[in-house]
Amino acid sequence: MVRVVLPAHLRLLAHVTDEVLVDVDGHLVTPCAVLDALEARFPMLAGTIRDHETRERRPFLRFFACGEDLSHDSPDTPLPDAVARGTEPFLVIAAIAGG
Repeated sequence: MVRVVLPAHLRLLAHVTDEVLVDVDGHLVTPCAVLDALEARFPMLAGTIRDHETRERRPFLRFFACGEDLSHDSPDTPLPDAVARGTEPFLVIAAIAGG
């Protein structure tokens, strides 16, 4: 099971109050696989983290794991073992913009 931490607005939409657990099919745990499992468990999140058609990350969301920004990595890059084992969470962070 992979632990996923969502920003407040997505937790509200998914009706959860804390991190969520998702079961990732297959042996390779990647951001894409985690997001597929997340959207399967919480269909209301489909299209909020990734574009429906291109499946690219939405502009004001970032992905982190083990203190590393994974936002610009390939979505098929394997996540760190600590995330795959569930000892560290996969973080979906709302980016802040302003001027």
